[in-house]
Amino acid sequence: MVTGATGALGGGVVATLLARGATVHAPMMEAEVPPYAAWRGSPQVVAAGGLALDDEAQVSAYVGGLPPLWASIHLVGGFAMTPIADTTLAAFRQQHTLNAVTAFLCCREAVRSMRRGSDGGRIVNVAARPVLTPTGGMIAYTAAKASVASLTQCLAIELNAERILVNAVVPSLIDSPANRAAMPGADHALWPTPVQLAEAIAFLASPTNALTSGALVPVYGRV
Repeated sequence: MVTGATGALGGGVVATLLARGATVHAPMMEAEVPPYAAWRGSPQVVAAGGLALDDEAQVSAYVGGLPPLWASIHLVGGFAMTPIADTTLAAFRQQHTLNAVTAFLCCREAVRSMRRGSDGGRIVNVAARPVLTPTGGMIAYTAAKASVASLTQCLAIELNAERILVNAVVPSLIDSPANRAAMPGADHALWPTPVQLAEAIAFLASPTNALTSGALVPVYGRV
C-alpha cells in the first residue's frame, strides 16, 4: 500500500515499486486517478478514490478489505511554515491531522493486515529534517513530523518479535514542481529527486531489508 501515490514523491515510489514487480494498492483522496499520475492505467496499481486517510472508519474498512499486506508506505502529509505567534490552534491541529493522524491510522491498519499474513512485513513513514535538525518558523509542521518519528521508533520496538520492520525516511527539500515554483532561485540540482528518495524507501520496504528497524534515515541530498 502506498498513500499519497498521486503526489510527486508518490509517483516516484510507485514507479520504483512497479519496476520491481510489486502490486500497489493506492488509496486516494481524489475521486479518480489524476491524468498527471504516471502510473495511471497500470494493471499493477489498484487505486481506490474518495478516501480520507484521517477518517478511522474509512481507513479500517479500506485496509481490512485488502489482501494481507507485505509493505505499507505512508507518504500523505502537509506542510506549513508560520512563526509560533501567528500559528493558530486550528493550524496546529491541522498539521497533526495531516501528518501524524494519517500515519497512525495507516500504521495501525497495516499491522492488523500483516498479522493476517505469515511473513511479517515492512512499514515506511516520512518524517522531516527539522525533526533531527531543529528549525524555527514551522513549529506546527515540525511537531507533527516529530510525532511521526516517535511513532516509527516505538512501533519498531513493539513489532520486532513479529518481523514487522518499521522505519522512516527524513527528507530535506524534495525536487518537485511545487518546491521549484516556491524557490525558483535555489540550486535545484542539490535537492534529492523523488526517484532517489524512492530507492531508499523501496529498500526499507523490501525483503532485502532484513535488519534495519527503528531508523530515521536522512535523505537530504546536498542541501
